Amino acid sequence: MNGKIVAVFGNMVVAELAGDVVQNSVGYCRRDDGARLLSEVIRVRGNVADLQVFEETRGLRIGDEVEFKEGMLSVMLGPGLLGNVYDGLQNPLNELAEETGYFLTAGVYLQGLPAETKWAFTPKVNEGDTVQAADTLGTVPEGIFDHHVMAPFDLQGEMTVAQIAGEGEYTVGDQIAVLKNEAGDERQVTMAQEWPVKRPLNVSKRRLMPTEPLVTRVRIIDTMFPIVRGGTYCIPGPFGAGKTVLQHITAKHAEIDIVVVAACGERAGEVVEVLQTFPELEDPRTGRSLMERTIIICNTSAMPVAAREASVYTAVTLSEYYRQMGLNVLMLADSTSRWAQALREVSGRLEEIPGEEAFPAYLESRIAAFYERAGAIELRDGRVGSVTIGGSVSPAGGNFEEPVTQATLKVVGAFEGLSKQRADARRYPAVDPLESWSRYRGIIADEKVERMRSLLRRGNEVRQMMTVVGEEGITVDEYTEMQKAEFFDNVYLQQNAFDEVDAATRKERQQFVFDKILEVVNQDYDFDDNDHARRTFVEVQDLFRNLNYAPVDIVRLREHIAEKQGEGAAAADAEGAEERDRIETEDRDPEEFWRILAKIDQFIETRGGTAAKGERDGAATQAAQVE
Repeated sequence: MNGKIVAVFGNMVVAELAGDVVQNSVGYCRRDDGARLLSEVIRVRGNVADLQVFEETRGLRIGDEVEFKEGMLSVMLGPGLLGNVYDGLQNPLNELAEETGYFLTAGVYLQGLPAETKWAFTPKVNEGDTVQAADTLGTVPEGIFDHHVMAPFDLQGEMTVAQIAGEGEYTVGDQIAVLKNEAGDERQVTMAQEWPVKRPLNVSKRRLMPTEPLVTRVRIIDTMFPIVRGGTYCIPGPFGAGKTVLQHITAKHAEIDIVVVAACGERAGEVVEVLQTFPELEDPRTGRSLMERTIIICNTSAMPVAAREASVYTAVTLSEYYRQMGLNVLMLADSTSRWAQALREVSGRLEEIPGEEAFPAYLESRIAAFYERAGAIELRDGRVGSVTIGGSVSPAGGNFEEPVTQATLKVVGAFEGLSKQRADARRYPAVDPLESWSRYRGIIADEKVERMRSLLRRGNEVRQMMTVVGEEGITVDEYTEMQKAEFFDNVYLQQNAFDEVDAATRKERQQFVFDKILEVVNQDYDFDDNDHARRTFVEVQDLFRNLNYAPVDIVRLREHIAEKQGEGAAAADAEGAEERDRIETEDRDPEEFWRILAKIDQFIETRGGTAAKGERDGAATQAAQVE
């Protein structure tokens, strides 16, 4: 069905219809030069439809033709997605640059999957078997994973496999199966299928409550404000606080299968840094390029505004697709504030009643619907997959009271708030330990974490008191509490992203070091004065910093922990029996960790040298009583 353009407002086009059209369907606006600009119907009013155009509307005129399609805005799903860089409409940017040059050309759209690549297909069903939607028909190797070629997600009921391709090499467009229903209707199946980006993809036996901690190897997150596989979290913070760096470190070191990065509206310089950095990053799991299990959706602030919204939905749909294979996926959106600004611009074009700060009144529901697409699911064959969504928020001036941040906090399970003060103090990660929170259970027992939270709060109170009355206005015990809080903050909550050991900390090491720190802070110290306390904690801080930089054999550490707990070396985790830390380097002493640990144990036994003083005082008191 066709229509005619009657008005153009920025990226919005108003078209007069000659028939029926469905909301959220796709349309193409035809320019005089023959270019067909992709658009989406966002509102229907009688015989008039409002469309948001995903390209620059320069060149469109009143009277130009609009061609409408029945389908919704969709992405192509199949083997060949991993390692690609797409724009918000799933155009592969590398191929697009080869065809049109380094400047985007309006109206040029390419297929999202490589059409000529042949994949080694291995069938997993036989003729006569019955299948349902999302059941595995066969597999093809894709990087380090077996890519499951699944029955179409929109199948209704059971269907019989009438034909199945034999083992061999096929392209994504080749027929690999024919399915037949009870009425005898046949459906041809290829490796590729399409799915609307704004419709959640969840074909499963049941949805699970996310409980398994997602280890990011960032200590302050895993310990104090944990996230889980299938959960949601946000990283709000002002410009320059380290949101993008924290997301990059998480993407590299998180114990996850697939990483999908949506750069929705960020500055071109930051996106270019991502594109240059990720191919050079070494995957700790395989030792190969991290891009082999990464998909990047790139929509910079210089690209069309309407495509920002599409880029977010494209990224989450690709994430859901790999979840259907039983994989754990981490989707990172940077930043959702730019996406919300695109919604505000479209809402203004539609002349809708604005909400707070001119954002649309439905902002909260859109943000909630996006984060609700995260989750863990159990498939029909018993496999479990998950999508974890982490979105960064860029509130103007670092104001967490603005609408986007507040709407996000209502739906996410963890809040990793970044502090400008901590960032300026060169504290990385700049996550504020007093403002952040999490509803999830992490890798450390709750009572231990609460002990440290109360210590940090008490240390902050003493620090504020000192700004008023000075150091001489507080007691030695109060000053000691503040030193304990500073000690925990400096040696555990902060990491050195430039050190190959301290940049990422395994779960076992985090648990072990956290318990050692607990032993230090739970000691009763008997200091002569504040200076004595300061010198003592500087000494122990140096020990723990050196411990953080010392590589360790994880198997040996597990055996050490098991022996300390009285379980014996045989109780060490068998899963890592052959595992060795990839971060160990030949130029570092493998015994350095254990030598430093011995010094720390000695410090704990002597309470930093104050035990002897306490024993002398006790002996003197006893002698006086005898006299």
